[in-house]
Amino acid sequence: MKLHELRPVPGSVHKPKRVGRGTSSGHGKTSGRGHKGQKARSGGGVRPGFEGGQNPLIRRVPKRGFTNVFKKEYAIVNVESLNRFSEDTVVTPELLLETGVIKSIKDGVKILGDGELTVRLTVQAHRFSKSAVEKIVQLGGKTEVI
Repeated sequence: MKLHELRPVPGSVHKPKRVGRGTSSGHGKTSGRGHKGQKARSGGGVRPGFEGGQNPLIRRVPKRGFTNVFKKEYAIVNVESLNRFSEDTVVTPELLLETGVIKSIKDGVKILGDGELTVRLTVQAHRFSKSAVEKIVQLGGKTEVI
């Protein structure tokens, strides 16, 4: 079987309902909309979440907290994932992005001290945790805050 030979299972594909095509069609006159009312009118109907004038659920549920619009979101990199680089490499956020360690730089890159580092590196990032700085410097590497 090839891609161009695929067909739907017989009986699984139905013809669309053709409304407003006379009384004998079974969907004539009111076209399945019933008699009068908001849903029978052209352009009629209600928005999602409308409860017929009753106070809607979204307004009844208590609201909590707030969203800080000034929050900075950092791309997180653990020290352990820096082992893929060779000795004395200058690790920059752009290099991390190229090699696929991070998917996007966001508001900056933060290096955390999770795992063990086995390579001497010069790491440039926007933020460092204390444990990450200790592990990088312990091997004779350098940390540079951008």
